[in-house]
Amino acid sequence: MTTNVPPIVWTPTGLQLPQESDILDGVLDDMDAAFGGGMNKGLTTPQGQLAQSQTAIIGDANDNFALMVNQVNPATASGFMQDAIGSIYFLDRHPAQSSTAVCQCIGAVGTVIPINSQAVDQQGNIWLSTAAATIPVGGSINIQFACQETGAVACPAGTLDKIYQSIIGWDTINNPADAALGSAVESRAEFEYRRQNSVALNAKGSTQSIYAAVFSVAGVTDCYVIDNPSNAPVSIGTTNYPMSPHSVYVAAAGGLAQDVANAIWTKKDLGCDMNGNTTMQVLDTSYNFPQPSYNITFNIPNPTPILFRVDLVNNANLPSNIIDLVKSAIIAAFTGADGGSRARIAGVILASRYYSGIANLGNGVEILTILLGITAPTLNSVTMGIDQEPTIDASNIIVNLV
Repeated sequence: MTTNVPPIVWTPTGLQLPQESDILDGVLDDMDAAFGGGMNKGLTTPQGQLAQSQTAIIGDANDNFALMVNQVNPATASGFMQDAIGSIYFLDRHPAQSSTAVCQCIGAVGTVIPINSQAVDQQGNIWLSTAAATIPVGGSINIQFACQETGAVACPAGTLDKIYQSIIGWDTINNPADAALGSAVESRAEFEYRRQNSVALNAKGSTQSIYAAVFSVAGVTDCYVIDNPSNAPVSIGTTNYPMSPHSVYVAAAGGLAQDVANAIWTKKDLGCDMNGNTTMQVLDTSYNFPQPSYNITFNIPNPTPILFRVDLVNNANLPSNIIDLVKSAIIAAFTGADGGSRARIAGVILASRYYSGIANLGNGVEILTILLGITAPTLNSVTMGIDQEPTIDASNIIVNLV
């Protein structure tokens, strides 16, 4: 039996679906032929309404077929099909991640602050230390804390200021800079970004293999890896970060410091020097006793607040809560919650990245300017240093109605 309904066409670039108007014409022609010709094809007739229903069914089936075909492409896959592609690379989608803050802890020399020591911010959120530390001579040490609640929990500088679980000898805590925001469950775009950068996971000795291993650590929201193969020190990036000769630099935001160190140790070259502000001891368990240990050094990047200024045309069509809506749209784009790419260590943050999210807030939204910066929101773009983790807080977003 033949049909006048146009089929799906396979092309070298993918599927070509027929227009539903063409499907409707084909269905009407099939029905006309079945009734011997001369059928009234008006869409308000009973047969016309049946033809429209059948067209909708065929169109929906075509759409679902195209969706499933696209699910085998890593660039377009989502949901459980993307999880299945990730499994081929031995990757699991990251669950929601906690915000992290580097805090200055002051107390008596020699006081041990264990891992998971608790502090509380001014909003009542509990934060846990990600590594054990001992207060050195001078009475002060910087320790990374992760919020107990996952997601993008904001913690502006100076607001993580109370010890929740008392430890003798530990007197005060404070975060000199804004916390690095956590994230919701890893989005489709973020998971695909990590998959693309995981192909070297089974290699060893390359920056790509270290990057893949560190990015696979639970809780790591971002990382950056670069090496200096020369015989001389070099300065890297916008902050001129100093790297020693024949060394590797690894920056990791989030995750347990010990887990990050373990990942680096499994991938770095023998005898390679390291750079950073955090050193953890890794035990080589492949040996029988005595087991050798190694000091692994990496960098926990400085949380660096990004400032925004948005100028909108003031008109009567704007929603009454437009300022809050704009701030939420910027935060969603900054953290990747809108499905796009998030702001990253050593990355370029473009003001243009934030236009679409704000423009989609309503028909009355007319954007005059979007500017950003580190010291003042006066730029169209900002390039982060390799030792800077970009952070965002609603209080750092200025919205002007002009």
